[in-house]
Amino acid sequence: MESKNVGVIGAGAWGSGLAQALARGGHRVQIWAREQDVVDGINNEHENKRYLPGYPLSENLTASIDIREVAANKEFLILASPSLYLAQTASQIVDVPSVKNGSTTIGVLTKGFIPSEKGPRLILETLEDVLPACYKGSLVYISGPSHAEEVVIGKLTGLIAASESPKNSIRFRELLRVNGLMVYSSLDVVGVQICAAAKNVIAVVFGSLDAVSENSDVFGDNAESLLLAAGLNEIQRIGIAMGATHAETFSSIAGVGDLDVTCRSKYGRNRRFGQDIIKTDILSRFKDLDDLIARIGEVGYLSEGAVACKFVHQIARAHNLKLTICDGLYRILNKEIKPMDLLHEILTQGNKDA
Repeated sequence: MESKNVGVIGAGAWGSGLAQALARGGHRVQIWAREQDVVDGINNEHENKRYLPGYPLSENLTASIDIREVAANKEFLILASPSLYLAQTASQIVDVPSVKNGSTTIGVLTKGFIPSEKGPRLILETLEDVLPACYKGSLVYISGPSHAEEVVIGKLTGLIAASESPKNSIRFRELLRVNGLMVYSSLDVVGVQICAAAKNVIAVVFGSLDAVSENSDVFGDNAESLLLAAGLNEIQRIGIAMGATHAETFSSIAGVGDLDVTCRSKYGRNRRFGQDIIKTDILSRFKDLDDLIARIGEVGYLSEGAVACKFVHQIARAHNLKLTICDGLYRILNKEIKPMDLLHEILTQGNKDA
């Protein structure tokens, strides 16, 4: 396979994990990080000690604190900044010549929603308003059950490359065809993005149930599977309401696959946040959901599900959707109900739509 020049914007765990997979596969990869210590660690010690500690990185992977340098003259560019900062980050590279003229093919890893005056927006439609016009309909959204801790060491992982442009979807599929990755194409850009964002909300509730189940005579593995199935049902309802085009998206690795690993994996930050709601009473530090989002950095790790929860609530109201689990988490994070009240509501009274 021909080696490509690839830039990765965002040196968090997932961005670093995928960058390492590409570098291990023989591509020349440069990654952008905000923090000088992350850049120095990757370049000098071949390790991202801040976001992906303990995993050696290839010499084919280098880092820079200069975002324009990383974006310039790349055949492929992958955006991996958190949803809260994605638009502002992308705005810094719009006049880089290779981006401005559209010669760079751009993919996106970020999961979540972006706030706007008209309500929550999907990742790609937001980026299309920020990036040069030539990228409209050509961005590629990359998703699937893919914890960085396994991708970075080459454990088998399935991904979906979704785009309105079949050509660009295939181009990213070919780029990502390295040892440890299996990549599939999809045209259901909306459905894949909804799965990626909404599953994090379900995973927070799942984490809370998992913590309760450790010492419960009522809740166990069966209840967790019930919650997972009901959660998938809610994700599908959101997706259909927002324009998903393929029902099979929700039964694919983009849907049930990503939901399952996010809920059950020991690496999941959203699952961890749900556990901390029960085990450490982490919500006691915050006044309500808005306060939590404003001070999310104080949690110590990023739970995208806590942020996405507010946007899912707004989407549900706009489309008149009944989402017992997602709405329940919104009420928990907003200090309207206690976690145990929601778990009993979901799992003892039943979710009639599940």
